[in-house]
Amino acid sequence: MEIKLIDVQIVWAFRADQRIVNLQVPQGTTIGEAVDRSGLSQYFPDANLSDCDFGIFGVRQTPDTRVASGDRIEIYRPLVNDAKEIRRRRAQPAQ
Repeated sequence: MEIKLIDVQIVWAFRADQRIVNLQVPQGTTIGEAVDRSGLSQYFPDANLSDCDFGIFGVRQTPDTRVASGDRIEIYRPLVNDAKEIRRRRAQPAQ
């Protein structure tokens, strides 16, 4: 039985650098498996992928979501600053 390969793209961006990896994976591959196969951890060795969320074309997905041909898998880093907290601090009167 022949294994059908599909094309996906994986995107991971940091403030100063971004990587886009075009990859062929077997049909039925999950987001987590595709990210593991991408080799992105070699470019960002200090990053912890287990702390990241994932999405396909801007829609959040779980790591066990199966990918389809042409999907753009996005890796979302944890927020450094919570936007709500920043607005709260700005709204407080100066002391």
